[in-house]
Amino acid sequence: MNDQPVVAAVDGSQDGLRALEWALDAARRRGATLRVLHVRADLPRTRPEARDAGPPGADEDPVLAQARARVDELGGTPSVEYVVTEGVPGALLPEAGAEARLLVLGSRGRGGFASLLLGSNSLAAARDAVCPVVVVPRPGRGGEEDAPARPDGPVVVGVNADGPDAATLGFAFAEAALRRTGLRVVTAYPWPLQTMMLPGEVPPAQADQEAIEHETRVLADGFLAPYRERHPEVVTEVAVEPGDAAGHLVGGSRDASLVVVGRHRRRLFAPARMMGSVTQAVLLHAHSPVAVVPPVPGEE
Repeated sequence: MNDQPVVAAVDGSQDGLRALEWALDAARRRGATLRVLHVRADLPRTRPEARDAGPPGADEDPVLAQARARVDELGGTPSVEYVVTEGVPGALLPEAGAEARLLVLGSRGRGGFASLLLGSNSLAAARDAVCPVVVVPRPGRGGEEDAPARPDGPVVVGVNADGPDAATLGFAFAEAALRRTGLRVVTAYPWPLQTMMLPGEVPPAQADQEAIEHETRVLADGFLAPYRERHPEVVTEVAVEPGDAAGHLVGGSRDASLVVVGRHRRRLFAPARMMGSVTQAVLLHAHSPVAVVPPVPGEE
């Protein structure tokens, strides 16, 4: 596992360069090789330039030349590889995660509509890659065009108290330890409670919000205990919030260095990989980079 690279996907856009800078920092922290990958979209074979181009080469690729210049400018990584391939980015980028410890992309690339908050390739990678995927957003989401990045902010992780995901929690604690920063664990409980009743039914007793919040906190403290024991250096804060988990995570992303969310487990009658509504909302609206962590192998 230690020889797996951090892979940064670039396409010549500013989004790709932001992802490259984030991946360079991640490779430094891990002492890992940085692999800079450009997936060049297939050109129609009927066009003369496509027929005569031959296989792509990393030394002649202008996108990788731009990336190499940025890496040289920033410096400080032990090893860098430059790889160019040709095909469908939405299919090849998730495949690149098979031999990576981390796959990093910008929230959008060169194609698509300017109004989109998340590009299709980033969505495909976050949904399908077998390694954690970090999506780096454009600055100024929410209207703050000059909002500074918070590389020293806490790591924020979303956790379902009813079924915490081991891979997501493990990644979040490890990332906070690497960054030497705190960890904010956000878990939400449903409130107000919605009760469906048929005509003539007796309404249930009034729920006690304080009791529900206390029970949720006790559950959270219980499943966090082994991770706190493994990472005593990580100062952990538990935020137990009512209502919309996605809204609390997006709000917490304003001063976070990273938000960590789990991907969706496969369902019995929906075998394709999925992302839950909370993960999708965080990817679309978070102000900080977002790490989407797949389940432990065998659980998906």
